[in-house]
Amino acid sequence: VAGRPAMGKTSIVLSMAKNVATLHQLPVCMFSLEMSKEQLTYRLLSMETGIESGRLRTGRLSQEEWPLLGQGISSLSLLPIFIDDKPDSSVMEMRSLCRQLMAQQRGQLGMVVVDYLQLMEGSNSDNRAQDLSVITRGLKQLARELQVPVVALSQLNRGVESRTNKRPMLSDLRESGSIEQDADLVLMIYRDEYYNPETPDKALAEVIVTKHRNGPVGTVKLLFESQYTRFRNLAT
Repeated sequence: VAGRPAMGKTSIVLSMAKNVATLHQLPVCMFSLEMSKEQLTYRLLSMETGIESGRLRTGRLSQEEWPLLGQGISSLSLLPIFIDDKPDSSVMEMRSLCRQLMAQQRGQLGMVVVDYLQLMEGSNSDNRAQDLSVITRGLKQLARELQVPVVALSQLNRGVESRTNKRPMLSDLRESGSIEQDADLVLMIYRDEYYNPETPDKALAEVIVTKHRNGPVGTVKLLFESQYTRFRNLAT
């Protein structure tokens, strides 16, 4: 899952994680190398309750919102979402933690999330593209070994900003060769409102499927509620 900053990459994978844990009752292991557990928990609570995360942090809630917060905390506490927020994890450490979690969860694991690739620890070589190649291959091996989908977030090159049409393309992936090669599916997030405040596509996000090893590519539009950092299907 790739996109420029503020497009909603973390929000969309949190939605995926929440759906896997809620609808399928499967554990999710999330490696957050950028945001703390606390920050992600506020985001999940905001998604669940429909209360802005800023107000959740300050506790400035209305009388009607306090019961909603209580319900949200109860609901989320039942979900098997496990967050590791060590800032420089390696593939080896991730493999070890996933195996421990699977042992605790009777061999079950529904999804692994890595947020985000460029912050992962490599072999400390001077060639970051080569490092990233080893990392993406390692994550692919992890997915095959555990028989679990691994969703990795990635930054995009700044070159996107210099184009008239800022919709991302596969070639915009930062240090992209290995990501492009190893990923089975590449989703890119684009919100026109970020660049064009007067756009008719206000509150809409485009999820652009730029690579799909086993199916078609194309674009899906979703509603993005920025105040709750959550994505929703458009009404049909």
